[in-house]
Amino acid sequence: MIKIAVLPMNPFGENTLIVSDQTGQCLIVDAGNYTPREDAVLTQYIESHGLKPVMAVNTHGHVDHMLGVNYVKNTFGIPFAIHGKDRFLIESAPTHGAIYGFKVTDTPSIDIDLEGQKEVRFGDNRFQIIETPGHTPGHIALYNPENKLLITGDTLFRESIGRTDLPGGDYSWIMRSILDKLMPLGDEVRFYPGHGPESTLGHEALYNPFITEVLGGEVDPQEPK
Repeated sequence: MIKIAVLPMNPFGENTLIVSDQTGQCLIVDAGNYTPREDAVLTQYIESHGLKPVMAVNTHGHVDHMLGVNYVKNTFGIPFAIHGKDRFLIESAPTHGAIYGFKVTDTPSIDIDLEGQKEVRFGDNRFQIIETPGHTPGHIALYNPENKLLITGDTLFRESIGRTDLPGGDYSWIMRSILDKLMPLGDEVRFYPGHGPESTLGHEALYNPFITEVLGGEVDPQEPK
């Protein structure tokens, strides 16, 4: 049985996810904790539930999703995994962070390059790695087919999608990622995004305007939006 805890972090309301199972092992996905208070909230959750982190995994490299990676690496002694095509975003985090008011003095080293990898494992469970470029070139989603759980990062939100006007973003890519790779997983799949509330793919097929306008032929996903 997989449990996903959603801990909103930093001024961007980024969702840091603690993904655990019955073994007590867990993944920390998109560690966005920024302040000492947020560090404490994350640590308290892990300790109070008797969890053992085994890996920090990022869906992508934007600064609001990596602010706490060094903290969790150092606190729990775990490796950091991300798709290599987003390495440039990790390395440029001090510059990008300054634009949004974040002070980033030290960027985390990447221990595991997920490019070309099939899955990440913890405890008795695994998540398939699905490459979903568009929001960033190296964006990934994580899917557990046994429990029909999906982590979408900033590719897909409840009734919205990730922005594509930042460096490395591409509207046609993100729509192809959503329509060709995520939506076919099935209406019953529940997903946890990088911001905002969880949802299901079935809900998005009916109420996400970015998806319905493409499926209805109103917008060509190959053309700039």
